Amino acid sequence: MAVAVKPQTIEISADPMVPVPYRVLRVRRETPDTFTLELEALTSAFGHPSPVQTGEGSGVRAFAPGQFNMLYLFGVGEVPISISGDPAQPEVLVHTVRAVGAVTRAICALKRDEIVGVRGPFGSAWPVAEAVGNDIVIVAGGVGLAPLRPAIYHLLNHRHEYGRVALLYGARTPKDMLYKRELSEWRGRFDIQVEVTVDAARPDEWRGNVGVVTTLISRANFDPFHTTALVCGPEVMMRFTILELQKRELRDDQIYISMERNMKCAIGFCGHCQYGPNFVCKDGPVFRFDKVRELFGKREI
Repeated sequence: MAVAVKPQTIEISADPMVPVPYRVLRVRRETPDTFTLELEALTSAFGHPSPVQTGEGSGVRAFAPGQFNMLYLFGVGEVPISISGDPAQPEVLVHTVRAVGAVTRAICALKRDEIVGVRGPFGSAWPVAEAVGNDIVIVAGGVGLAPLRPAIYHLLNHRHEYGRVALLYGARTPKDMLYKRELSEWRGRFDIQVEVTVDAARPDEWRGNVGVVTTLISRANFDPFHTTALVCGPEVMMRFTILELQKRELRDDQIYISMERNMKCAIGFCGHCQYGPNFVCKDGPVFRFDKVRELFGKREI
């Protein structure tokens, strides 16, 4: 008589300091030094689908646009990386990683079916729920488009809930642009304004706008009294973007920024990412600008 054998399952700890094993589904090169990884929870990879929720026994973690994960490679280290996938499809985790250090270079070198540890999601989120009914202006610089992409997905998935939506994106050169195919698709839509610029380019490689991303703000269509602005990029870029948005009459409480700091533990214990009285890992990375205006103006912090 045959005996039914119950498939083995993998228990996932709810401890925020214990990484969850994920399998690499695919790696896509975005730019010469930036790669997008798609990850699947190991529980799903072994044929045992996990519920889409955060909790013990679940390898699939729902996330909000703007949150980040800690990616861990055994024997190499751990780094915080913003989630850049669609919040409506949390069963596949998407991270866009720039290879700038030992850990990120190792992550970008991963191959299909290799394993990476994931902790998270952590941190605050873009205010997509609070912004319902408003116009939205999104300003991204370089790899700053990656943390904003989940918000763009959400806005397009719930397009009827928002007013005008403008995406302004700047990269150093055409080769440094992320998500080229999606940018082209978004530009072909009639319900979102997409403007793209590069800092420098040869005439034979680029026929679009040339200049810093702040030059695009004057082209954006939005009602300054009913607008929410989402900004992410290098700190100097965000500084000048805020000035230009203020010229368009946006108040500081209408502007949200995402900070990139040296996060190590992700739960506010180690203090590496302390930003004045705040910890970027648990109070951010998304901050409403009026809450951090005084800190943001001090270069020594």
